[in-house]
Amino acid sequence: MTVDDRFSQDFRGTRPDAPLGTRSEIVTGPVTDWAGDFSHLEPEWAADPYPIQDDLRQRCPIAHTGRFGGGWLPTRYEDVAAIAYDTEHFSSRSIIMSNFRPPLEAAPVGGSPPISSDPPFHHDARKLLLPAFTKTAVAKREAATRALCHALIDGLEGQRVVDAARDYAQHIPMRVIADMLGFPQQDGPRFREFIENALEGVNLPPEERTARMGLLFDYLLAQIRDHLDHPREDLTTYLINAELYGSKLQPAHVAGTMALLLIAGIDTTWSAIGASLWHLARTPRDRERLVAEPALLPTAMEEFLRAYAPVTMARLVKQDMHWNGVDMRAEDWILLSFPAANRDPAQFDRADQVVIDRQVNRHAAFGLGVHRCVGSHLARMELRVALEVWLERVPRFALADPSAVTWAAGQVRGPRTLPLRIG
Repeated sequence: MTVDDRFSQDFRGTRPDAPLGTRSEIVTGPVTDWAGDFSHLEPEWAADPYPIQDDLRQRCPIAHTGRFGGGWLPTRYEDVAAIAYDTEHFSSRSIIMSNFRPPLEAAPVGGSPPISSDPPFHHDARKLLLPAFTKTAVAKREAATRALCHALIDGLEGQRVVDAARDYAQHIPMRVIADMLGFPQQDGPRFREFIENALEGVNLPPEERTARMGLLFDYLLAQIRDHLDHPREDLTTYLINAELYGSKLQPAHVAGTMALLLIAGIDTTWSAIGASLWHLARTPRDRERLVAEPALLPTAMEEFLRAYAPVTMARLVKQDMHWNGVDMRAEDWILLSFPAANRDPAQFDRADQVVIDRQVNRHAAFGLGVHRCVGSHLARMELRVALEVWLERVPRFALADPSAVTWAAGQVRGPRTLPLRIG
């Protein structure tokens, strides 16, 4: 089979959140006033954002910054939810807050549909993905995921100190997503590079960010061509052959959705697994209880998702307006902090505590509104299996050096290094 004409050229200019459009100044640097100059890229935010969010919620619940060309940070659950559900006044055409904004003509599709899409296109683009992420479809992947977790722990045998982020958590979603897309399993290290470029490289000079994002789309084009030459049943082939409005998907749509699955599908789950293990390593009481009561794990898992929600999403204001006491301008960023919403005491009892047997837990870890995570069933399965296997095989563990734990900066937060002492 020859290469489909749709994919005969490269994807220059189709990258999600590529630096096309307006640019602001460099955005990192010390913050002296989080209410008027916040930056989610600072090391203190990565290390522990919760005290900052709690302080803002009390004295300035919708913080502002002049960085990134201007943006807002709501910290109350009700504000985050209101914006997430309001597609009339807020656009999703760019979900990574950076020093660039995609041009207005990028809407309603965006660079990585459906997460970057606005209604009504969003509904149809999302609907294409639903069959691959149903509970039934996800259940078919559980046995292989469990076997992988056991194999990863087998590889740690004999080590007294292991890096649970690098040697365990990150590999699980990498393998699952690679299998879903039909990518070579040995390409995992490249996926990590793509993730870091997309999510943590937002302050790079435009030409460097363009070049780094180009590496991802060059890789995706190679995978698409391989699938065209060697058809097989997987999500990549499905996207290549899928139709919308009576036509095959545009190349930018196919590549953008693949990029979304590769980046968001890996980093979010990797971060959730790592944060859960970090909590159990530093909280012996909770670890011992879950080892003794494994049936409690699904409930505890939801609490870990609430307390350590990894994902923050961005929106763009569509037009000048006065909203909940602040004057927003067209093209201002909104940083939708689901982690801050999940710790709002007006929404959750004992919001600042991790209560592993919490019964009522309508958290926002998977987002709110039309953009709620399409892969939530998959993420829950991976998290549950990863923790089940770890607690079964490694019932006793603790932080080897709390100061050695590092966290990702940016809009997906989770441990990047997590040294644990076993036994």
